[in-house]
Amino acid sequence: MKYFSFQEFERSETAYRHGIDNTAPESARKNIAVLVDKVLDPLREAWGKPISVTSGYRCSELNAKVPGASRTSQHMTGEAADISVGNQVDNRRLAQKILDLKLPFDQIINEHDWQWVHVSYRDGHNRHEMLKTVPGGYVKISAL
Repeated sequence: MKYFSFQEFERSETAYRHGIDNTAPESARKNIAVLVDKVLDPLREAWGKPISVTSGYRCSELNAKVPGASRTSQHMTGEAADISVGNQVDNRRLAQKILDLKLPFDQIINEHDWQWVHVSYRDGHNRHEMLKTVPGGYVKISAL
């Protein structure tokens, strides 16, 4: 983990507001480290500038407080991160960079017209799905 820390993945204003301990257990920390090593660090290296984790690990109690969060969210296992580089145009470019670099991923999600990028990685069995948010959920897309 060259460019990211566990603290970035555990930080949450929602958890803080609700007094929730969002410390990742060892199993989630292992998944976070794999996500960072396989996807986020190589992406950051190629991007050449900082990438912010806007939402990383979420314990089940925190996940339940996040509007629209899936009850089976990969955030709860440390397999997903919502990332941003500050604006919609560059967030879309960031997602495209994952594809251009042929980085392994389970899902890339265009969240709310590139407000942020959801990226996940499951060790050994990735679906390579690309999705975007729509009212009431997600739809699969074939290109970003």
